[in-house]
Amino acid sequence: MILISILLILAVLVVAGAVKVVPRLLALGRQSRREEELRATLVPREQLVLKGDEPPAELAAVLDAARSGDWRPAAGYLAEVGAYRDASLRWARLGPLCTMAAEDDTWLRRWREEDPRSAAAALVQTSALVGRAWEIRTSKPASEVSTEQFRGFREVLGEAELVALQAVETAPAEDPNPWVAQIAIAMGLNRPHEDFRGLWAEIVARDPHHLRAHEAALQYWCAKWHGSHELMHAFVDTALAGAPGGSLLTVLRIQAFFEQITRDKAPAEAYRTPEFTAAVDALLADMEQADPAHPYLQDARGWAAWGLVKSARPVQALELFRAMGREVAGPWFLYDDPRGAFYRMRDNCVQAVAREWVPSGQREGSMV
Repeated sequence: MILISILLILAVLVVAGAVKVVPRLLALGRQSRREEELRATLVPREQLVLKGDEPPAELAAVLDAARSGDWRPAAGYLAEVGAYRDASLRWARLGPLCTMAAEDDTWLRRWREEDPRSAAAALVQTSALVGRAWEIRTSKPASEVSTEQFRGFREVLGEAELVALQAVETAPAEDPNPWVAQIAIAMGLNRPHEDFRGLWAEIVARDPHHLRAHEAALQYWCAKWHGSHELMHAFVDTALAGAPGGSLLTVLRIQAFFEQITRDKAPAEAYRTPEFTAAVDALLADMEQADPAHPYLQDARGWAAWGLVKSARPVQALELFRAMGREVAGPWFLYDDPRGAFYRMRDNCVQAVAREWVPSGQREGSMV
């Protein structure tokens, strides 16, 4: 009788455990299926590309010509937007050519020799020299950079500064880009605040809402360069005070929080404050008003998706990940492995959305 009682008790315990375990296993199965359904709506990891890796046909032809030593298609490509009201668009077109010139400037040197009054050529050379200077210095902390590297870094930046001044002399007086090109030089040469404010005044007098200029200036004012958290946020306050809808300058607030929270090594909860939530909402509203052809809209989507994940809003984030398609842009360029970091955060978002879809009380885990 005792043995039978013991067996009955064990049977009851097994059944009771199964009653608890089976629903949990069913919920996990539903969650897993939901995750696969959501992943099927997204571009697979192996198809992801970095922004700029697949240039449009017109730009690809220009780059191919430059590789062969012909600078004229590049000059024509930049001239097409020479009179365009948005200097940010003209700046965006410079980027790929500057990257190529930093790798091989044979075509650019020919351009400079044959058309020495070209402001566009001077701008490309300025940015190419800045890129070369950073190759010499490397991105290591200052304590790990040798005296010789610093010397080479400053020498090349000095050369870049002279070329930038040539661009100022030859470009239309209303063009801010020859001045924008000097921001990276001022940072690297440790220009004092007063000098930088003078440079910034020249830029905003010509284009008060130049997005890339503001992003670069934010770096000058952040604590890791020549400013502080207070100066950085004050700069953002001023920038946003008169920014029109659709300018995408609202991305600056999220970037400022990124700089501050990263430097302070603050916990994840720092991204879930009312201030950060408001910054993300402001960017989302700004994106709704932006021109669909805005050259930096994809970058803004990236920052917004990243901010939504960080603030534990995965459903909204997943919508933006879908809108981004296969092109990785935004904050992931700050990671060592942009594609991998993008995919991991996107997949964390998928898992979080699937968990929210499972009926309450049957969920497992939490969003990281």
